[in-house]
Amino acid sequence: MEPERTEPVPVPTPSGAQTGRRRFLRYLLGLSVFSTLAMVATPVLAFLVPPPSSSNQAGGRVPAGTTADIPVGTGKVVAMGSTPVIVTNTAQGIHAFSAVCTHLGCIVAFDTTLGQIACPCHGGTFNPDTGAVTAGPPPAPLPPVTVVVEKDQIFLVNG
Repeated sequence: MEPERTEPVPVPTPSGAQTGRRRFLRYLLGLSVFSTLAMVATPVLAFLVPPPSSSNQAGGRVPAGTTADIPVGTGKVVAMGSTPVIVTNTAQGIHAFSAVCTHLGCIVAFDTTLGQIACPCHGGTFNPDTGAVTAGPPPAPLPPVTVVVEKDQIFLVNG
């Protein structure tokens, strides 16, 4: 007896609907992978790439107030772009310095009882005319900032 010969069974090819579904699912998978990578990469790139400098940061003048706002024997912290600056008005004139303490980066303030710029973190004090360290742990003086006084208006100059 001879074995019965069977014809190979033809494998059905995917119909147009199945091919369309597979293509759609591949598209969705690719889109989800791409969007996930974009959500991860965007904050990383935003952190690594510095923001464009504003006009104030590129050599402009920033108003700091008036001489009436900062009477003789006082000082005031103002923002120059994203940098805090302390403006002092003493008998020797109006001066401005970076308001970031050179010790640990705290923001300094003018202490009217001492008549000096004081850091609240570790008791460092600075001369309001020169920015030099007068007491405490700061290792360096406060960096000066250029000041221009026109009539009674006080301006800080970048660059």
